[in-house]
Amino acid sequence: MDGWLIALVSIVVTVLFILGVPIFLVIGLWVVGVSVIIDFTLANVGVTLYEGLNFFGLLALPLFILTGDLIKAAGIAKRLSDFAYSVLGWLRGGLAMASLGACGLFAAISGSNSATTATIGSIMYPEMREGGYDKNFAAATAAAGGTVGIIIPPSIIFIVYGFLMNLSISDLFIGGLIPGMLMVVAMQVTCHIVAKRNGWGHLIAFSPTRVLGTGLRAWLGFLAILIVIYGIYAGVFSPTEAAGVTAGFCLLAGVLITREIKLKALPDVLLRSGQITGLLAPLIAISVVMQQILSLLGAKAFVTDMLSLLGGYYAILFACMALVLIAGTILESLPNTIILAPILAPIAMSIGVDPIHFAVIFLVGDAIGFITPPYGLNLYVASGITGIPYFRLLRYTLPYLLALMIAWLIIALVPQLSTILLFHEGAGVFQTDIGG
Repeated sequence: MDGWLIALVSIVVTVLFILGVPIFLVIGLWVVGVSVIIDFTLANVGVTLYEGLNFFGLLALPLFILTGDLIKAAGIAKRLSDFAYSVLGWLRGGLAMASLGACGLFAAISGSNSATTATIGSIMYPEMREGGYDKNFAAATAAAGGTVGIIIPPSIIFIVYGFLMNLSISDLFIGGLIPGMLMVVAMQVTCHIVAKRNGWGHLIAFSPTRVLGTGLRAWLGFLAILIVIYGIYAGVFSPTEAAGVTAGFCLLAGVLITREIKLKALPDVLLRSGQITGLLAPLIAISVVMQQILSLLGAKAFVTDMLSLLGGYYAILFACMALVLIAGTILESLPNTIILAPILAPIAMSIGVDPIHFAVIFLVGDAIGFITPPYGLNLYVASGITGIPYFRLLRYTLPYLLALMIAWLIIALVPQLSTILLFHEGAGVFQTDIGG
């Protein structure tokens, strides 16, 4: 009888999700409904919600979100984009390739896919339109470039994954560095081929002087990236400390150096960051309760038994990847990670997949979901900043989707891409955020 009631609750919340009810309410209703059915005390739900957020490492989440807003407000993102264009503008499709490169640079400070798409898209889309690019392709480029926002460290979703799976956030950050750069290069090659075939984009002569000049103007962005990457890799500070230092640096840079952040505008910047954090934090808290209930229901054992029937290493690994990709088409990366990571990660470990390697595989698949229908969050963001209908962008993202799928396959088949930087002696990357 309980099974039928649980199925009924699941159907009801699925219908609510399709109708557009916020995902936090959908998961929350499922948690409460199933808790009542299986006599799982609601008092435990309240306690677990609190304990789910009582974790030092999660402080990095709002700080990196704030950093992304400060980078844009301080004009640092625009300077990084100008530098990328000065390097790649002599190639056919160079401006669009520079947009993708700028997405990678912005991701190395902000850690958010939607922030990357919105910020770089709002800067580079008008320039691509003036530079002779098809408007649909230009918008699709911004959407695709945003996928690396959660892979190149720092990454908000890596913080969540590390919290859920009790993995070192520092290790996860470093593990995503090379795969993230591979994704950028794969999209840039694809961009060059498509632009060359269609004759899009105006070429500019390569000028070392221009490269040097834009590079010097972008020094604040490079320094912010250095603070995050070197600070964590060298063990100078934890990801949480890196987030605080970087946010403070970008604030001071915007107020005192670029002077593009006005003190009277700070409340608006803080409010935007707080709104995003307010959306993410409750989801993380409710996910802990959901994991408990799924464990009691035997979901992990069921999926494990099903996948074990497939046999070999690659069959199980590719099945896990397929589940992540399918879920990514209908769920945002956070609920996808919350639901599937605790189930699939132990299965992957049982067949010998390195946990850091699988985390990267999982989250790259999550990232690809940002440009796949019907959800495709980055497509909605790009549509919002450009005014181009969502469905019109789908066709122009297909080449990028193919490039990302190939990169994903390479990342899955070559574990060293995710792990090689973790084992240098004295690198100091095995530091965690637990307990400070």
